[in-house]
Amino acid sequence: MTFLAGVLPAEHASGHVLILPSTNGPVAVSELAAAWFSEIEWLREPSRTGRARRMTGARFRGMAQPDTIVPGVLRLGEGHVATGPFEVGAGHLAELKISATTAEAYSVSRTDGLRDVRGAAPSSYDDRDGIARAFPHALPQGEELRIVQWMVAAARKSGGGVLADGRQPLVPDPAASVNLALFAAHPLLSGDVLPMLRSLIATADVSAEQVTADGSPHYTLAGSTAYDGAISIDMERVDRVPRALGALDWRSYGPFAYRISWVPSDPYELELEQASGLHVIARARMRVSVARLAVALQSRIGGVLVDDGGFIAAPEELDGRHDPTTGAPGTRAWV
Repeated sequence: MTFLAGVLPAEHASGHVLILPSTNGPVAVSELAAAWFSEIEWLREPSRTGRARRMTGARFRGMAQPDTIVPGVLRLGEGHVATGPFEVGAGHLAELKISATTAEAYSVSRTDGLRDVRGAAPSSYDDRDGIARAFPHALPQGEELRIVQWMVAAARKSGGGVLADGRQPLVPDPAASVNLALFAAHPLLSGDVLPMLRSLIATADVSAEQVTADGSPHYTLAGSTAYDGAISIDMERVDRVPRALGALDWRSYGPFAYRISWVPSDPYELELEQASGLHVIARARMRVSVARLAVALQSRIGGVLVDDGGFIAAPEELDGRHDPTTGAPGTRAWV
């Protein structure tokens, strides 16, 4: 099946295509790219222009003629560029099973116009992102692989999708993003954080603790449930922070990382593109719990939250995890 027919010019139709929903306004693709790649730069910024022929006459009075988008070119990595945006309508999105009414597409290709050299065929076709399924004969490698991984992560972040080689759809479930990390300037002791975790899992406790050479605390807290797996908090001082934080004032975050993670009953299911129904139900509940825990911690010590895709987690995203329409009931995990 040919997707996005008539949307992309022929010279861009065979590239990897990232589709970002724009129902609530355009998504800043350059910000998503800057979270993964250095030296992001618009070689030509996209712009809007009026149509060449002006509609005149009484019968056209009151009819506004929409502007057209002139695609830009964004440098992405050392040898690739993203060209776009191209407007995508509701009909094409429905074909891809993307829940949006409008979207913008970006086609990614090599700067020299050649094809990337790929590796061997995958030995397994089970992976969270579906990349092995999309490339059954030869896997991307090097920068191309990282770009495809970024595109899937960006699609999961925004509720969009990817067309690998312009034809193989990858539509990751946004609800599969569970884990969060808080980067803050203040090191809390384990005894200060444990009550927060126990408010969700009453049996939580300290599983490991030490003081590092520089006097900083380093500990792991964990709480297990009977049905939904476990939540862990790993706190340590780090010498590197996610690239996404580089766009912020350094005073907004700090060197202390609080990584809040969900460990399901069967961790192998984290690596599957299509997990079991029981895994999805448990994930929905724990996704809410992880978000509540992260927000509570942030409200106490400040800092910036980063999701498991390496992107900054905005407050409205975390509020969305609390939305009762997501079907994630309760405020405490089953123990």
